[in-house]
Amino acid sequence: MNTLLLLLSFLFFTTCHSETAMQTQNNHASLIGAVKNGKLNEVEAALKNGADVNTTDRNKRSLLLIATHANDLKMAQLLVAHGANVNQQDEIQDSPFLYAGASGYTPFVKLFLENGARFDVYNRYGGTALIPACERGHVETVKLLANTKGFPIDHVNKLGWTALMETVVLGDGSNKYLEITKTLIAAGCDVNIPDKDGVTALQHAKKRNFTAIAEVLEKATKK
Repeated sequence: MNTLLLLLSFLFFTTCHSETAMQTQNNHASLIGAVKNGKLNEVEAALKNGADVNTTDRNKRSLLLIATHANDLKMAQLLVAHGANVNQQDEIQDSPFLYAGASGYTPFVKLFLENGARFDVYNRYGGTALIPACERGHVETVKLLANTKGFPIDHVNKLGWTALMETVVLGDGSNKYLEITKTLIAAGCDVNIPDKDGVTALQHAKKRNFTAIAEVLEKATKK
């Protein structure tokens, strides 16, 4: 009799545990889906009922990163208001802050700067939010980051490049890259930091025939 009772108790516990786990998984999937589809009221209700604001999907993308991918500022604001971690990284080392910088989502960058963005959390290339923003020509994002107190404007990534170096090496020399170059210089970047081969941004600019950028860099070098 005792053995039978123990067996029944075990089966009951196992069934309850499985049902609870399944319900949790369903709630988890529903919350992620609600964020993806911009269902603010549904997400807010779930968070008020105790849902984890730092829930992640199978790729370790947090709810806030998912909202940032979707360029959904209202959703991001809601999640941040509930304590979402702006530095939480996914499996490829993207965080909401890093992704927003790389994508030129300036309002997101501003929101994250105001809510705990860290400057020592790097992307998979060992870079800051500023470096890919420069590479991709996101002028307003660059202006915001470069002029943020304490931001490591001269950080060198795994490729051996600073934000200025990526502006010259990976940019196309157009007006937006000229503007970014001027912004970085005005913010106090070191124009003399070379790449791994000892080549400076000025030398790269001359080699690529970026005349206007080269002129600006040359003036900065002489200061």
